[in-house]
Amino acid sequence: MLRFPLWKTLLTLCATLIAMLICAPSMIGPANRAALASVLPSWMPPNAIVLGLDLQGGAHLLYEVDRGDVVRSMTQNLRDDLRRELREDKVGVSGGIGVLPRGVQVRLADPNDYDKIQGKLAHLVPLSASAPGSGLDIANENGLLRLTITDAAIDNKVKRAVEQTIEVLNRRVNGLGTTEPNIQRQGADRVLVEVPGLQDTNRLKEIVGTTAKLEFRLVAEPGYNPGDVDSLDQTEQPGKLPVERQVMVVGEDLTDAQPGFDSRSGEPVVNFRFNIRGGQRFGEVTSANVGRPFAIVLDNKVISAPRILGPITGGSGQISGRFTVEQANNLAILLRAGALPAKLTIVEERTVGPGLGQDSIDAGKRAAYWAAGLVVTYMLITYGTFGVFANLALLIHISMIFAMLVMLRATLTLPGIAGIVLTIGMAVDSNVLIYERIREEFHAGRSIVSALDAGFNRAFTTIVDSNVTMFVVAAILYFLGSGPVRGFAVSLALGILTTIVTAVTMTRMMIALWYKYRRPTKLPI
Repeated sequence: MLRFPLWKTLLTLCATLIAMLICAPSMIGPANRAALASVLPSWMPPNAIVLGLDLQGGAHLLYEVDRGDVVRSMTQNLRDDLRRELREDKVGVSGGIGVLPRGVQVRLADPNDYDKIQGKLAHLVPLSASAPGSGLDIANENGLLRLTITDAAIDNKVKRAVEQTIEVLNRRVNGLGTTEPNIQRQGADRVLVEVPGLQDTNRLKEIVGTTAKLEFRLVAEPGYNPGDVDSLDQTEQPGKLPVERQVMVVGEDLTDAQPGFDSRSGEPVVNFRFNIRGGQRFGEVTSANVGRPFAIVLDNKVISAPRILGPITGGSGQISGRFTVEQANNLAILLRAGALPAKLTIVEERTVGPGLGQDSIDAGKRAAYWAAGLVVTYMLITYGTFGVFANLALLIHISMIFAMLVMLRATLTLPGIAGIVLTIGMAVDSNVLIYERIREEFHAGRSIVSALDAGFNRAFTTIVDSNVTMFVVAAILYFLGSGPVRGFAVSLALGILTTIVTAVTMTRMMIALWYKYRRPTKLPI
């Protein structure tokens, strides 16, 4: 017990000093942190604790996936797939394929041809990737086929659309350079987006709300067939531009998009690069259409229509459209992130101002100060000198929690502060177990050295058991919870880990040093 090695003492003191240095930048203002960063090396940035939406303010948006848009997309795909199957099996139809609110209908020229395609129709809309079965209700009335998409197939498509939306929004919002955005599912068809520290909600809505569907099409030549051409609006100049409906290259083949500046004009542009498939296709199209205008279409608007001056076979290109620097950066973010699978509708919009965040911080501070003050007072009154040791260990315990929050870049929320306040009581509870065990052993007739040694050794198992139990609860809250619950679980888990270190190692070191230099004849408890 009293043979606390020098190397262990130095290691403990170094860990304490490092923890205090790591969390020190969080205790100074942004201006002082910037000044500190200018004198520190680049590998040692003065990072501060990341505050959540409820502490520093930010944007809160709740989106709903448009179920009607999902149904329309499924119906369009069903019509195209049915047309392909009929063409491959050489099945004639009368009057073309009609579109219904939730499906399609077609009249076969020969009702007996139904047997040729019956087995393939059920696979046009699968129920889900994991569950076998068809997502279609098929009715045949003497050659009149009605294919209706089932509710189960629509629900599964909406579910997958929400999952894909979350992935796309994560890429888009992270591209803004924000810290710790919270993007998660709410219910069956809603997505919650929270971005701490971002007060420009219009920019967030612009990034989130755009579908960013990029296509490369040829501009129609004179004498074109109106049925094969779309008349699209232009962003560079007023009026419409006739563009061929056939999409030559799709935006999904993009691998990267970065803002830049044109080497000749100096205006902001977006430089993009294709994957192998897209690069080959882009090279083939530009090689076969030298001299023709090539329209770059974003969300059914022509943002640029440069003329193909020569084959572009390098798999990369440039988009120009009289952009501002911010517009070029936003467009690059959208192209890198990909397209949303369905239209999103804003259900709830809320901006949390820094004033509300400061109120939350002040309330959390008051709770922490009162909790710490009462705990410190109780330990001093009850355990005297040993209470001082426990309070010093408590200070180190809090410093280590903040240091780990900084190193993990975890977000501190108001529930997280509640978790830290809870660990304050848990930390001294371990000291109480040790001190009470020491007191019992001493009153039972043991010497001071023996009582101290027995107190730490016999209380250690109880401390570990209780903290492991709490850690399991924190892990369950983290993996099964979401949002504020996870923030509480993180701070609670970190507090449990540091409690074992500070309550056992730190306190034991201080008591060993105290006994070594004071040589008391009785315990101060």
